[in-house]
Amino acid sequence: MNTPRLLWALALAATPASATDVNVIGLFPGKAVVTINRGAPRTLSVGEKTAEGVVLISSDHAGAVVEVDGKREKLELGQHFETASETGSRRSVNLAQDGNGHFLADGQVNGAHIRFLIDTGATLVAIPISEAARLGIDYQKGQPGYAILADGTRVASYRVMLESVTIGDVTLLNVEGSVTQGSGIPLLGMSFLNRTEMRREGQSMTLTKRY
Repeated sequence: MNTPRLLWALALAATPASATDVNVIGLFPGKAVVTINRGAPRTLSVGEKTAEGVVLISSDHAGAVVEVDGKREKLELGQHFETASETGSRRSVNLAQDGNGHFLADGQVNGAHIRFLIDTGATLVAIPISEAARLGIDYQKGQPGYAILADGTRVASYRVMLESVTIGDVTLLNVEGSVTQGSGIPLLGMSFLNRTEMRREGQSMTLTKRY
């Protein structure tokens, strides 16, 4: 008997009616468990077409091939696919520079509000322990290590996987993060920024989702 491999995850991106969001959360031969447009999990058999126009082309333990609006995409367990909107544009967010030359952004981590400083010098999305506790992140189950602060101080840290990080209309799933001791503002580092196209014009910055 083949036992399904399940990864329960939430597709947290806010999806407009003109786009289709598919997240693969379970795989086994001939079938796949998916969520569509953040709905309840459903099991599709190969060849089955949903009301949203999603067709399961093939599926095995390695991945599933889905067809949406005539476009085929191979997704591994936990991967997420979103079609373009009717305008063909990708999700983006515009940020304004503050009086100190910094870019700050209100966002969400795992659905809870947080305010970030955009920091291209930070390898990961970095969150102080006090904020992580407020967000409900069980950081002590993460990989322990240490981080060097801007003043050279060495502090304990925990490497974690964030289910979702949202800035404006841009939502990314499964983003690597770091929870560090001490206070300070959360940093939106390269584990998020590398998955966007960054364009700066004068005192404004635009982040456009790549994948």
